This record gives sequence, structure tokens and C-alpha cells, in this order.
Amino acid sequence: MKLTHQWLSILEGCVLVALGLHILNSVGLLISGTAGIGMILNTMTDLSFGQLFFILNLPFYVLAWRALGKEFALRTFIAVSTLSGLSELLRHVAHIDIHPIVSAVLGGLLVGFGLIILFRHNASLGGLNILAVYLERRFQIHASRTTLVADIGILVAAIMVLDGWRLICSLLAFLLLSSVVGRYHRPPTWAQNTETKHA
Repeated sequence: MKLTHQWLSILEGCVLVALGLHILNSVGLLISGTAGIGMILNTMTDLSFGQLFFILNLPFYVLAWRALGKEFALRTFIAVSTLSGLSELLRHVAHIDIHPIVSAVLGGLLVGFGLIILFRHNASLGGLNILAVYLERRFQIHASRTTLVADIGILVAAIMVLDGWRLICSLLAFLLLSSVVGRYHRPPTWAQNTETKHA
């Protein structure tokens, strides 16, 4: 029963993230992390976002396997594959006409809450999420801090492919995602115990 709940939760997290990314993609906005890199490359290649997202994550599985354990790596691989598949599906069946600001708000919140679900069930969406979880477990650096640094890097790269208005709306999505992760993500029990010992 516990295993079923865990995998169902991971699926639900992927659905929320996929929907959020699709809403953002529908008006050409970006989000942080590997997904943001995939969105930028999507404007430069003939590959779809789902294909790029899957490919970009491949190198990070080595870090996940060695540093975070095979179970985490397996869950992350399945989550990334699921998100890539859902992104491909939504691209063909869901066509959205939405204002960029509304897209930024909905997209940022959906991706943020989807990531929270995945983090709480020992999974991630690969790439920079793996790095965020690794830094949190190894050095007790909160995942939201790593996410914020990644956001800044993606925004700098986004200047090359986005106009000013879409850049502002993307920044709004970034801030909402970071806010959700910062407020609702709770470090693992071992991290809390470590902080108590140092207090």
C-alpha cells in the first residue's frame, strides 16, 4: 500500500509539472532548471521539449546513482521519463490560449508544487534538481537556494532568446516556483537532526 501511494504521488507530481511546463511553453515562457535549458534549446533545434528534457538529464543519473542511491536514481529516471512522455502528449492534445501573466502564475505554481511532491517521495526531475537534493543531503544547503542560483543562470541565458515582456513574465514564474519550494519543502529528518546538534 505504501509503495502504491509513493508511485501514485510521483505520477501526480509529474502531471502537475508537465501541465505547468505546457502552460508556460504555450506562450514561450521559461522556467528554472533543466526544464528551462530544454525550453531555450527548443527554440534553437528541431527537437521537442520532451526529447530535449530526456536527453539533457542523462548525464545526471551518474551523480544520482553514486551520491544519492540507486532507489533515488531509479525514481528520478522514471519521473523524468514520465514527464517527457506527458510533455509530448500534451503538446499534441492540449492547445492553450492564455495571457502570459496568467501563464507565469499558473505555470510557476504548478511546477513548484509538483516538485515538492517529488522531493517528498525521494525523487526529482533530474538535472539541477538532482544537484539541489545532493547539496541539501551532503552540505545541508536548502534546495530553494540552489534553485535560485539556477534561476539566475537560466535568466541570463534567456536574454538571448526572449523579448523583454516574456523575460519579465518568466521571472515571475521563476519567483513563484522558488517561493513554493522555499516555503513548503522540508529538509529530510537527518538534516533537521544535524541542525539541532549544531544549535
